[in-house]
Amino acid sequence: MNAPKNLFSYPRHRADYTTPAPFLPMSRAEMEALGWDSCDVILVTGDAYIDHPSFGMALVGRLLEKQGFRVGIISQPDWHSAEAFRALGRPNLYFGVTAGNMDSMINRYTSDRKIRSEDAYTADGDPNKRPDRALVVYAQRAREAYPDANVVVGSIEASLRRIAHYDYWSDKVRRSVLPDSKADILLYGNAERALVELTHRIAAGEPIKSIRDLRGTAFMAPSGWKPADGWTEANSTRYDTPGRVEAHPDPYEMKQKEPASCGTAETAVVERPVVILSREERQAALREQRSKTVVRLPSYDAVKDDPILYAHASRVLHLESNPGNARALVQAHGERDVWLNPPPLPLAMDEMDGVYDMPYARSPHPAYGKAHIPAWEMIRFSVNIMRGCFGGCTFCSITEHEGRIIQSRSEPSILREIELIRDKTKGFTGTISDLGGPTANMYRLACKDKKIEESCRRLSCVYPSICVNLNTDHSKLIQLYRKARAIPGIKKILVSSGLRYDLAVKSPEYVKELVTHHVGGLLKIAPEHSEDGPLSKMMKPGMGSYYAFKEMFERFSREAGKEQYLIPYFIAAHPGTTDEDMLNLAIWLKKNNFQLDQVQTFLPTPMAMATAMYHGRKNPLHKVSADSEAVETVRAGKIRRLHKAFLRYHDPDNWPILREALQRMGRSDLIGNSDRHLVPRYTPPAFGASTQPGQARKQIGSGTPSRKAFDAKAGKFGARPSYKTSAVKAARKAK
Repeated sequence: MNAPKNLFSYPRHRADYTTPAPFLPMSRAEMEALGWDSCDVILVTGDAYIDHPSFGMALVGRLLEKQGFRVGIISQPDWHSAEAFRALGRPNLYFGVTAGNMDSMINRYTSDRKIRSEDAYTADGDPNKRPDRALVVYAQRAREAYPDANVVVGSIEASLRRIAHYDYWSDKVRRSVLPDSKADILLYGNAERALVELTHRIAAGEPIKSIRDLRGTAFMAPSGWKPADGWTEANSTRYDTPGRVEAHPDPYEMKQKEPASCGTAETAVVERPVVILSREERQAALREQRSKTVVRLPSYDAVKDDPILYAHASRVLHLESNPGNARALVQAHGERDVWLNPPPLPLAMDEMDGVYDMPYARSPHPAYGKAHIPAWEMIRFSVNIMRGCFGGCTFCSITEHEGRIIQSRSEPSILREIELIRDKTKGFTGTISDLGGPTANMYRLACKDKKIEESCRRLSCVYPSICVNLNTDHSKLIQLYRKARAIPGIKKILVSSGLRYDLAVKSPEYVKELVTHHVGGLLKIAPEHSEDGPLSKMMKPGMGSYYAFKEMFERFSREAGKEQYLIPYFIAAHPGTTDEDMLNLAIWLKKNNFQLDQVQTFLPTPMAMATAMYHGRKNPLHKVSADSEAVETVRAGKIRRLHKAFLRYHDPDNWPILREALQRMGRSDLIGNSDRHLVPRYTPPAFGASTQPGQARKQIGSGTPSRKAFDAKAGKFGARPSYKTSAVKAARKAK
């Protein structure tokens, strides 16, 4: 990879615009107060505007402001007409459109396709402030408001829907959002590099339709278009063949040659000198050839009707995701192509610092008054120390969006942000709620050799085992924790982000540091399952790593004189999961005194590899063909509810469906009223016999009963109390 241009090395667009705005303006009145007659860039977002680096539009807006551009925000506009999109006038350069920090369909709907009762990114949690498929709707309205304005789309909804993708909510493969949104260009992943260069080039007068060379971008192109002479096209089905593989002809087979195959003038062999190249020259030639090769994926019309081709396309896209060796991709959508340039190059540490050190107000825009914004309440005392994840979990969208290469901030930058929280964030009492990121303990971890990293095509650095080339040294993170705790006014630093425990056990010193100082009594970790079948489809480690971490956790807790407990997270109905797998997990939970209050059912997110398994019932972790491994897929609503019920075997609402399933599976021996049974023989009258969710609890008495009262009655019939009491009591008893 060639060294990219530093984010902060561009000349300022407006040399006289150097004073940051208190907040990026959301109204004409705010623009006038700043002395603006227009905005260079107008950012449209589906979230409430909170001026904090955890919120995409604030980070993007402040970055462009730093470059000398005037940036306005249109937050959660009324999408029923174009009028709200005219609130700040026509942008001089472009509309930047995003659905918000989450894909809008995931934000609005549960895994059961029911509308969520709360939108965490909206004032007072109002669930009706954004439309379905918000990115497309907003982009179309922006175009309607000002037909001659440029439209740029980005953020996670754009990233996850940049090519043809399976959409769980409509249960079909949908087109890329590019043709539907009518956008001029799409930015995917962490797009700071592309965004800054794109904005400066448009400001310099370059037409947006001619900007086709930026990494991390996608755009519509005429069929067969190439960036320049010398480019070649490789059909993805040639080097990763889906369907039945035809036998290659035997080169040693003796066949009678046609007359034309003899040495006539037309077929005469041309003698050429043999050129001997050094290893370095051969590698350079291959890199040059690769950099000018585009891989053609099966077309939208092909993948929408053929699940095997869809799984193949998903596999190829993920294999072409390392910025060090990824090739451009192209996919036909009707008579035009969606062209995807290779992924963006990761930010260097000083660039990460610059992005997070910008003058954020670190609070919601004053327009929201005293409204409660759940996402803000959750993150306002937390600090993001890194980006990316090399875990490669197939159900997770982090890899598709942020990539596998970890981008870390420097220690001084992180410590400065902690001091800013202490000094400027209202309500701070001395506790940092999280010092983490997508994965809490991947800070500054990377491949031991940059050349190996750039050539690697593994889908995960830690599955099926931790790569020998991965540096697992946690010493820099330990040092960061210690310095953060030493800041005056800081009473407690918690780590609440997800923990990769198979990495943590490689550093007992880290586990000791974490357990002794950074756990608030309960630590969340995610084994996701106990059985090898589903774990292999998730690309998650087996339970051996969990037990090793658990032993360390409990030992170091005892040494610290603290009573602390692990809270495991599990997924129901993931591809590759059978009824027997869920039953075995339920037995494991009961054996270990776990009773889960919150559980999740697998939600197929656009472009994830597990989603390809769900849709096509094929495993894209390996080459896909008609004869390749079939994946057990739970699609029927009743079976999905059953798998979820196994995780909450202790809930009386689930006893009827579990009894029916256990009888069908030949496991009636698990039905009874003793401790060795999973569910009781009958539902007591106090709980009723309804299988409707929530009905058993409601029938205990009028109103919503207290958890303590409910568990007291449940306990009489063989069900244990909730995890928060049962695990604690069991541990105390063991002592």
